[in-house]
Amino acid sequence: MKTEKAPTRWIAPIARACAAVATTLYAAGALAVNSLPGGPAVNQLDMHPPVTRIAAEQQWLHYFMLWICLAIFIGVFGVMFYSIWKHRRSKGAKAAHFHESTTVEIAWTIVPFVIVIFMALPATKVVVAMKDTTGADLTIKATGMQWKWGYDYIKGEGEGIAFVSTLDNTQRLMSDSGKPEPTDNYLLKVDNPLVVPVDRKVRIITTANDVIHAWMVPAFGVKQDAIPGFVRDTWFRAEKTGDYYGQCAELCGKEHAYMPIHVKVLSQADYAVWVEGEKKKLAAKADDPGKVWALPELVARGEQIYAANCQACHQANGKGMGPIKALDGSAVVLDADKSKEIAILLNGAANGAMPSWKQLSDTDIAAVITYTKNHWSNATGQLVQPADIVAQRK
Repeated sequence: MKTEKAPTRWIAPIARACAAVATTLYAAGALAVNSLPGGPAVNQLDMHPPVTRIAAEQQWLHYFMLWICLAIFIGVFGVMFYSIWKHRRSKGAKAAHFHESTTVEIAWTIVPFVIVIFMALPATKVVVAMKDTTGADLTIKATGMQWKWGYDYIKGEGEGIAFVSTLDNTQRLMSDSGKPEPTDNYLLKVDNPLVVPVDRKVRIITTANDVIHAWMVPAFGVKQDAIPGFVRDTWFRAEKTGDYYGQCAELCGKEHAYMPIHVKVLSQADYAVWVEGEKKKLAAKADDPGKVWALPELVARGEQIYAANCQACHQANGKGMGPIKALDGSAVVLDADKSKEIAILLNGAANGAMPSWKQLSDTDIAAVITYTKNHWSNATGQLVQPADIVAQRK
């Protein structure tokens, strides 16, 4: 019987293995994404490139501490291993017998103390600077909510502007598909980014209306908890224009990963133009709460509000998912007593699982309730007017 030579027997398996590796590498290359300026980078090992003075000092402090710790590590273990090698028994070393050494006692007390002071001084300087929110040019309140951020411009240019920043719905759908396409800003794109001017001190006041969140933008060197019932603050001064990204950094529930932060830093001139445009939008949205709307108008407006704020949890088909209750066929939605659904939108429900939507205008709340009462199988014909919301807010 004829047999193959050993080298020949292994050619085919090796070839198949190489082909598999090549296919895998090609597929990985095809799925590769690019580094996101102002956000995470591909194979990132270091901190984000700093765009604020505080972030630069934090990075310097990180390396400063790292080198000190490395020097201590090398010194301590170097002496230890040298002693083990130099005084090993096989070389005939004899153990020395001695007791308390005043010199050694003083040395290992003073040296660590000096090292700690040497590390604490620059660290304290940076921490104090991080907490100095005085003299801000612009003050913005960031309110964490499951699972989005609300921004209110409280003081400075843009005062009075307010909006909610939510994960872009196209990226939500990509995630829900289980097979997201390679995207540089995956799960970081929002519908309304926070906009600030360059070279201006921006104070961020953080709070939350349900659970603990955390507002974090690594490129700014900022991370501040947002706690219900408490007001905390931090600040940054961006030195470069551009787009910078972060995320909620406190585990806040099942959609914690869907709570990105996008900060757009503009030149002072461009920021002034943005402020003017936003104020015009707010003026256009300032509907008369006494206006009586027709059903088709409210349903059309409510569809937009639902898509931007409610669809992520209750789904486009209104069926909900998991613990999120369905709106299609819901007893509360179908109930002729519209005050029940109004109360839920104004005050929330289920211990915060359903957040409060008080930040929406009276017209928007009336529109989205009317939409839910007249969409899917909920053909109730019921209408909720802005005046109904005004009356129940009191």
